[in-house]
Amino acid sequence: GAQVRACALGTGRALAGVWAGRRWAMGLPALLLLALCAASARGLYFHIGETEKRCFIEEIPDETMVIGNYRTQMWDKQKEVFLPSTPGLGMHVEVKDPEGKVVLSRQYGSEGRFTFTSHTPGDHQICLHSNSTRMALFAGGRLRVHLDIQVGEHTNNYPEIAAKDKLTELQLRARQLLDQVEQIQKEQDYQRYREERFRLISESTNQRVLWWSIAQTVILILTGIWQMRHLKSFFEAKKLV
Repeated sequence: GAQVRACALGTGRALAGVWAGRRWAMGLPALLLLALCAASARGLYFHIGETEKRCFIEEIPDETMVIGNYRTQMWDKQKEVFLPSTPGLGMHVEVKDPEGKVVLSRQYGSEGRFTFTSHTPGDHQICLHSNSTRMALFAGGRLRVHLDIQVGEHTNNYPEIAAKDKLTELQLRARQLLDQVEQIQKEQDYQRYREERFRLISESTNQRVLWWSIAQTVILILTGIWQMRHLKSFFEAKKLV
């Protein structure tokens, strides 16, 4: 299955994500079946204050396109409902790769779309926060952000591709299957990368445990030798031996 992870920075780790980070460890047939049955869009919404930042962690293979669509709604205190945000309200989107390098950092409007391509496999951090410090209308209020993340082959607009390349329904289905198989291959490569990294960590940990055990044994032997010499010198000083 899929595993969800979300974190909130600035106000603590408070938000539970609703879309899936991909942590699959199964065979190719099961992956293919899952890819064919999975929904193409994963959406959520969350609330933020004027100084809050929300960050989500998405596990992405390398060379994979990610598209995010969002729209914001502002809380109306008088009507006590969320209304469409004013055009002056903006959202800043920042994406960092597993090494902490900034992949995307850009200011958008009250609703928009951001796109990036991963070049390093692993956990990518996607952070959003508003420019509310410059918005008197939003000061002290709440903002609802609707966010939809699409990864890999789900970023393709197949009706547009079919119209552009004049594909039949069968050709379009074949194109979709090829894209899904390519994405599955990337997922499998990423799982092999994770397995190799985990094996290296395990070997390093086992080696450290071994050296620590050897060090403990040496310390015990040296302590025993020191105690025996100390007792011998004590008995000799008391003329007991």
